[in-house]
Amino acid sequence: MTAITVPSAAPTAVRRPSFVWAVKDTLAVAGRNLITLVRLPQLLVFATIQPIIFVLLFRYVFGGAIVIPGLQVPYVDYLMPGIFVQTVAFGAVNTAIGLAEDLHKGLIERFRSLPMARSAVMAGRTIADLVRDVFVVTLMCIVGVLVGWRIHTNAIAFIGGMLVLLLFAFALAWVFGFIGLSVGEPEAAQAASFPILAILTFASSAFVSPETMPGWLQWFAEHQPLSITVDAVRACLIGGPTATKVLQSIAWSVGIIAVFAPLAVRKYRRVG
Repeated sequence: MTAITVPSAAPTAVRRPSFVWAVKDTLAVAGRNLITLVRLPQLLVFATIQPIIFVLLFRYVFGGAIVIPGLQVPYVDYLMPGIFVQTVAFGAVNTAIGLAEDLHKGLIERFRSLPMARSAVMAGRTIADLVRDVFVVTLMCIVGVLVGWRIHTNAIAFIGGMLVLLLFAFALAWVFGFIGLSVGEPEAAQAASFPILAILTFASSAFVSPETMPGWLQWFAEHQPLSITVDAVRACLIGGPTATKVLQSIAWSVGIIAVFAPLAVRKYRRVG
């Protein structure tokens, strides 16, 4: 009699919960982008040169000619919160350029062919850029202290202001990530981003008071999201009414993420 061997059943694959899957994929993509920064430190160097130039320019060239109505602290203390927000705003261009470059080189297509969460590429890029912003803002704080900037509140208020700033940076990364995927070319991504940033940065309360602007521009400068965030960070560092400004900035940042994160992920699924 011939014995018949019955093969054992194949082990059942253990499926990861979708949330755990998405988190691990996101961290993997973020790690990949951070490794790029380590291997190409010149990216961080050039990311800090421009804000340092703006600090020196407004501190020592334009600062003596700028009058802020009712300002009771040195102009440099008014200036630095604007520099912080401007730094993370211009840093968001790197998100657009990086994603456009990945798309142009075909890397996005490779990611899409892998069994990974669709949101991971976008979320990983924005998280990596947020880590870069932490480094750059820390360096700008050191530069600010060297040129005479001082905090007029306390450590808790300072940390709160930095968290508001980084939340806004994270929100902008989603906006410019969407732009980068939409245009698909690094040069076009940079060209498309600059007009938006120029309007938001210079038609704001970052460097001057909106009260000095024409009436038709003043309303926009006072209510656009970059000014709201500058005012919130400034209140945390200088003092005065703070809660309302901080809540307004958080509301803007959360609203921007709620709109552009789904748009960016949807665009990622359709590109190529």
